[in-house]
Amino acid sequence: MICEAILKLKPDAQVSVSGTNIDTCIIEWHDNNPTNITKEQIKVAISELENEEENKENKKASGKQKLLDLGLTEAEVKALIGV
Repeated sequence: MICEAILKLKPDAQVSVSGTNIDTCIIEWHDNNPTNITKEQIKVAISELENEEENKENKKASGKQKLLDLGLTEAEVKALIGV
């Protein structure tokens, strides 16, 4: 998630990350971090990515329920949307 957050901030960033905790990970900037991205900015981007994923899951669940409410079976819904 840390790399995804960095790429959200700077899509062409050249970076590698060792670890999964932003507070303890080692970030190696292969491009010398020309825009001076900070860990605080990365934390905000991680939070935004998590919110986007949660919203996506909520919309998927809502859409599934609407299809079920229309009378489709679980099997039909799964065939349509894979959920």
